[in-house]
Amino acid sequence: MKSENSVLMGGKTVHTVGKLPATGTEAPAFTLADVEMGDKTLDDFKGKSIILNIFPSVDTGVCSASVRKFNKEAANLPNAVVLCISKDLPLAQKRFCGAEGIKNVVMLSDYRSDFGKTYGVQLTDSPMRGLLSRAVVVINPEGKIVYEEQVSDISHEPNYEAAIKAVKG
Repeated sequence: MKSENSVLMGGKTVHTVGKLPATGTEAPAFTLADVEMGDKTLDDFKGKSIILNIFPSVDTGVCSASVRKFNKEAANLPNAVVLCISKDLPLAQKRFCGAEGIKNVVMLSDYRSDFGKTYGVQLTDSPMRGLLSRAVVVINPEGKIVYEEQVSDISHEPNYEAAIKAVKG
């Protein structure tokens, strides 16, 4: 049975280290690796609406579909940025974006940080333990969380429309 700190994967319950930061709270700071192996922080995107598209690996169908969908939507969102976050190595993220023509989102890797624990999305059991669950967090230009969705089943895509609506206000 699914609990507050769990999601479904293949019909089985898998647990996360916690839960997403609550709507209305200050977004926790983070430092992640970009595709060039440099550091990117939350403050680097200050003053913009930020969509955190969090997922296990860009090398799976649902995860790559979410990157493609947000890439398409990001082109129509003024003063907004979509950060696609996974544990994939930056080299794999760069390869994927090059092969897919992805140019409107920023790929970031949690391979050397504590983002998954800070945001409550790191999986704690199953063969995928250590990877990130599928979630979306929207942060307003003032740094407050205005929308969060922990996708209840890893095999499902997030609610793109709700995330886009949260950015548009």
